[in-house]
Amino acid sequence: MGVGADGPRPLAVVLIEDDPGDALLVRELVADCAAPIDLHWCTAVAEAADRLVGADCVLLDLDLPDARGVEAVTRVQTDAPDVPIVVLTGDRAQGRGIDAVSRGAQDYLIKGTIDAEGFERALSYAIERKGAQRAAAALQASRMQERQSRRLMRGLLPAPLVSPGHPVQVTARYRPGRANNLLGGDFYDVVEDERGHIQVLIGDVAGHGPAEAALGVALRIAWRALVLAGVPVGTRLIRLEQLLRAERHADQVFATALCLSIDPHDRLVQVRRAGHPGVIEVGPAAARWIEPAGGPALGVVGDRPDIPGETITVAPGASLVLMTDGLFEGRVDAAGARLGEEGLLGLVDRCRETAPPGTELLDAVIEGAERASASYGGLADDVAALRVCW
Repeated sequence: MGVGADGPRPLAVVLIEDDPGDALLVRELVADCAAPIDLHWCTAVAEAADRLVGADCVLLDLDLPDARGVEAVTRVQTDAPDVPIVVLTGDRAQGRGIDAVSRGAQDYLIKGTIDAEGFERALSYAIERKGAQRAAAALQASRMQERQSRRLMRGLLPAPLVSPGHPVQVTARYRPGRANNLLGGDFYDVVEDERGHIQVLIGDVAGHGPAEAALGVALRIAWRALVLAGVPVGTRLIRLEQLLRAERHADQVFATALCLSIDPHDRLVQVRRAGHPGVIEVGPAAARWIEPAGGPALGVVGDRPDIPGETITVAPGASLVLMTDGLFEGRVDAAGARLGEEGLLGLVDRCRETAPPGTELLDAVIEGAERASASYGGLADDVAALRVCW
């Protein structure tokens, strides 16, 4: 029973019974029950439709003017799938009651054979059984979502395709958004091409959910295939744009992307950027934000031209940090201000100086961003981050 401010809340029970005599017997049982019960009597399933909203339980006759037998159970389940059903039957052989339970009713009572105590107990058990069924269904759905997330994670967050001992080292981190720990559309990849150069991709499909995650997987796999096929770096974004337009589920869906091409024998890095945040160079003495020239996000404009990239020079001993915007979009004060790119740069600089020996810089930075936003809703978006050093 529910509990209100003045004691137990009465159970809201809907009786669907067309026989006035049988309805009177149920009213007498209700009057003799120890627990408070609000009984609402209807003579047909159609008449009861509005009453079922918010009901705790339904008492259902199987011989009604508009539904007979298990059809009545199915009709009530359609109108109120979360409300438990206790069937009323005059069949002393119990066959119809058992059949109704097999079709989804929680219990059955044989008319004229039950007392108030048994009646009250049947209602209570039916409500508990329905609650257990809902909990089991929710657990199953959660497990299915978890399995789906694991499958998508394998597609979004692959193992780098780099030969052992390669001088370019990449560290990757991924943190799902706080809602149900489900994946969004953040993705990355690291591939060594036929020349021994390292090709790095990080991107973010706008939105959250399985459709966005699946699109991120498609973009990431396509990019890897383009690298392995020897497609020039400038053409890859053109092809990804074409793929996004073909695969997206709505015209407003877009994706950002940042591509690096690294020759391990020098400190020059070719960068192509489509609406994505820039990179942070983390040197021995300081961190600095680099915002290479670029074009709009994938899917925002028409046919994408081959926009020339920009070559940046990375200082000796420095590494590059790439991230999706979830890392700096968290709110950090009561007024709603966000950490932002400048705040993230300051955080990286502090972590560079204060992180304990042996601590991966990305871990310290993500932990710092989480700590800064913890009191104001936390990091709501997915976070993908890469650190590249050579």
